Amino acid sequence: MASEATVLTVGGPHGDREVRISSPSRVLWPEDGITKLDLARYLVEVGDAFVAANGNRPVSLQRFSDGINGEQFFSKNPPKGTPEYVRAVAVTYPSGRSHPQLVIDEPAAAVWAAQMNTVVFHPWPSLASDPDNPDQLRIDLDPQPGTSFDDAIPAAIELRSLLDEVGLSAFIKTSGNRGLHVFAPIEPVREFLDVRHAVIAAARELERRMPQKVTTAWWKEERGERIFVDFNQANRDRTMAGAYSPRAIAGAPVSCPIEWDELEKITPQDFTVLTVPDRLHTVGDPWAGMQAKPGRIDELLGWWERDVAAGLGELPFPPDFPKMPGEPPRVQPSRARKVPEA
Repeated sequence: MASEATVLTVGGPHGDREVRISSPSRVLWPEDGITKLDLARYLVEVGDAFVAANGNRPVSLQRFSDGINGEQFFSKNPPKGTPEYVRAVAVTYPSGRSHPQLVIDEPAAAVWAAQMNTVVFHPWPSLASDPDNPDQLRIDLDPQPGTSFDDAIPAAIELRSLLDEVGLSAFIKTSGNRGLHVFAPIEPVREFLDVRHAVIAAARELERRMPQKVTTAWWKEERGERIFVDFNQANRDRTMAGAYSPRAIAGAPVSCPIEWDELEKITPQDFTVLTVPDRLHTVGDPWAGMQAKPGRIDELLGWWERDVAAGLGELPFPPDFPKMPGEPPRVQPSRARKVPEA
């Protein structure tokens, strides 16, 4: 491994910055020979679109000190030596604890994160200026064993139609793995629990329309060969890979925004650290201007209240969250204590 550092010139809103990349030949994706310098150059190439999608948001950095097959950890607060152009914002976690969390405001900050061996970027669905009120409704369509990316496509198309019915404009990206992420810009006037309930309402309605194809069952043993609508990604401090973020998977795939009319023509493997820069230069950013016309979740919350009145209430939270009012038991169904017959 080369010992010399490389300095990249990274343009941005405040002019050029010089970002030092140490150990530039460190291989992050060993199956593909893609290095730390390759990742940094990728972030330079996609920098404007990356910041448009992920900037001005609290972000967690998923870091790999010895490539994607080695140890990993998450950085949330600014580590020692953070440059002056990388800021932080105080956020409140589900525990009630408040702590500063990193914010990326320009491409140089993303390249600096690559210098810190960040592979995956996890932005919050809320802005740094208002971290308690999401400005994005996010829905994760997660293929279960026995299903594939192709099975998620009709679910995404129906979900887009459903969101349109309630006045929300849907944008889509590949997850970078097997699934799809559907986003809708919303006015930041509701807190996380409301947005979670809106997501659950949309998920339940999608499940009603496609009962053989889609499930909201939290327990894996109950999902079957269906697409799981992961409502728990809507919780505070729960994030998914950001748009244009690489994934720690062989092939160096990228979670890539696409146009809806591309959905049935592409595969997740089309979008990688090596291919996405050329795509951006030729077809542009499908998410440009996403936040221009945010909608409201009021109608989805009306669906939530309708379902609650019909006996459908809260769904389980992640096990590391405090117990929530009205939450059903977190015991896996097959492990639940059997009540003896009389």
